[in-house]
Amino acid sequence: MLKKIALAALLAHATVHAAPVSEAATATARHARQAYGEKVIGSLATMVSFNTVADPKVPFEKNPQHIGFKRFIKEEAARLGLDYADHGYIMIVGLGQGKERVGVITHGDVQPVDPGKWKQSPFKLDRTSEPGLLLGRGTEDDKGPIATAMYAMKAIKDRKVALKKRIELYIYMAEESDWSPLEAFLKNHTPPQTNITIDAEYPAVTAEKGWGGMRVTMPDMGAAPGSTPLVAHFTGGFFDSQIPEDARADIDNADAALEAAIRARAAQQQGMSYKYAWSGQRLTVTAKGLAAHSSKPQEGVNAIAMLADALAVQRWRSSQAGLMVDFVNDMIGTGLEGEKFGKIAYRDDFMGPMTVSPTTLKATDKGLVLGINLRRPRGKTTAELTAEINAAFEAWKAQNQVGATLAAQITDPWVQDNAPQLPTLMKVFSHYTGIKDPQPIAVGGGTNSRLFPRAVSFGPTMPGKVYTGHSEHEHITEKQLLLNLEMYTAVLVELAK
Repeated sequence: MLKKIALAALLAHATVHAAPVSEAATATARHARQAYGEKVIGSLATMVSFNTVADPKVPFEKNPQHIGFKRFIKEEAARLGLDYADHGYIMIVGLGQGKERVGVITHGDVQPVDPGKWKQSPFKLDRTSEPGLLLGRGTEDDKGPIATAMYAMKAIKDRKVALKKRIELYIYMAEESDWSPLEAFLKNHTPPQTNITIDAEYPAVTAEKGWGGMRVTMPDMGAAPGSTPLVAHFTGGFFDSQIPEDARADIDNADAALEAAIRARAAQQQGMSYKYAWSGQRLTVTAKGLAAHSSKPQEGVNAIAMLADALAVQRWRSSQAGLMVDFVNDMIGTGLEGEKFGKIAYRDDFMGPMTVSPTTLKATDKGLVLGINLRRPRGKTTAELTAEINAAFEAWKAQNQVGATLAAQITDPWVQDNAPQLPTLMKVFSHYTGIKDPQPIAVGGGTNSRLFPRAVSFGPTMPGKVYTGHSEHEHITEKQLLLNLEMYTAVLVELAK
């Protein structure tokens, strides 16, 4: 695996000896911005109009939204003079010829959305609610990058840049829900020799944490007795890879003193807002945090974890929902790194810490189910981490004498240690941003980079900026979209010429 010091040495060498960005690249990038700035936004607007969320009730090949999106990509490729191939879940838009190929990896599907949280429809590109921002589902993840890549290729074609390598844009239609069709496709398809994924951050991503998911199911305990306060319901979250913005608890047999205690504890939290409502002796507490990508829990405020913390004015073991409140407080708390979950917390110097986030809490016919999202760096084996998770959970069960169950799925972290295109990416990024000596980074998210040879991610999000892709305020600035258009154009020229 590529160590941080090795990366630094590689790039220090590149900084000294790499040639500057070529005139062919910069001139073509200028042309892309001048000729196609508004057309990129128009293309993005059409892409956003298609609701390409996976629908479990409609097969992909029969989903009219996915069919419409694919039809638009085919038509757009024809308008831009690019070739197009349809492989079902995968579309390939190409430019040029050659045995050597440069791949650009993207996806056209998007995450679920709550329309009630948007100023306009999330499937309409909104340029007016917040001037300077392009709001809509997919603007950052990943339809904005698709639009910029296609018009970068168009600019290269316009300028008749002499390419030694063919450029291929891969658009996968189930990245957010199911990687198996892409994995099956790649068993019989030879991918490009060098690839960039435009589905993460700048300056370049050479390591991604492994994804993990846990499901804790609290069984029904039957009718709750007596007149003491108990949590009758506890729910929250929207989907597994989003830090939950909403959570709610109903407390029966409550009184004013209990409400006052909860209010006082909640008032100590940062970034949360609460509403309290009474119906007889039932107190309903509604929590509002801040949604974010679950790979970056520090950029959100977790409503499930915070509401559980606000309720930690007593133990709640007399009900199913109450036990779940206790579990969240005992095993997760308001921390982000799994510090309370037995011995599972650890970190890597380059990839950072493990993160552990409750993301969904829903009643099912099997019980009350808490979904927990993990993002794990290198440093522990899957077997070791799984054993630690199970040991911590079993210890909690024994202590609380409850028949809860846990199911866990854990994938491996990924590190790219063979990316000869890194110096090119770094010099282009430095040229257009003025940032000196940029260094590659690791991220918590997982992209299709790991399925393609020599792949690293290159944008679309700038260092230090909040990634909005899985939030209910997804956007990209017009300025950033056009900067991405220039950088993608220049990079493709440099990699393919």
